[in-house]
Amino acid sequence: VDIALLEFCIREELKMKAPRQMAVINPVKVVITNYPEGQTEMVTVENNPENEAMGTREVPFGREIYIEQEDFMEVPVKKFFRLAPGREVRLRNAYIIRCEEVVKDENGEIIELKCTYDPDSKSGSPGSNRKVKGVVHWVERHTAVPVEARLYDYLFPEDDTDDGRDFVEKANPDSLVVKQAVAEPAILDYPVGTRFQFMRQGYFVIDPDTTEEHLVVNRIVGLRDTWAKLQKQKEKEKQAK
Repeated sequence: VDIALLEFCIREELKMKAPRQMAVINPVKVVITNYPEGQTEMVTVENNPENEAMGTREVPFGREIYIEQEDFMEVPVKKFFRLAPGREVRLRNAYIIRCEEVVKDENGEIIELKCTYDPDSKSGSPGSNRKVKGVVHWVERHTAVPVEARLYDYLFPEDDTDDGRDFVEKANPDSLVVKQAVAEPAILDYPVGTRFQFMRQGYFVIDPDTTEEHLVVNRIVGLRDTWAKLQKQKEKEKQAK
């Protein structure tokens, strides 16, 4: 079976069934400087936008959050619509924030982003109609759940050919990458074996290695749909003929 077809079928199977979760695989801290200190509020998030019958959940939001490192670029390239100095982005189901300052350590690594928020821009409020191009997911820092995320990838290259080398030599050294991620507290409601989607990341399953003190998830498949792209390309080629 073509691996792209297999992955397509997995996504189709899980799309309507798997609940969504906000999780950050490579966290960078964001401090919203004009948000009240010590305040926490709940925002309403759909459990599965593809399946309204799965309902909604309440997710905590506060002054300090985590976003993905890849959702910020200090010197943004063309068509990068996420967070950058002086730019705005919408936090999913929450507010619009603007990056005001970048904080780095002694090695020049970014450790914190200082932002401001528009209190009138909360999702669902009249002010939420203000348009910004980028939307990113997030996790509130003080309620974040530590998660060991095992990111499985192909064991061998997709273009693997018989070049005389032993198969062990050709194995992908990055076929398993382990990340120390963070997730929203609702993830603790799910038992071992539950399959869900980390928004914008992929489909995951809670591993049996999980204990009360240590949550472990395995990536089943990413969100990139190679098979659908291949089918569209074949259709275009057919029409061209």
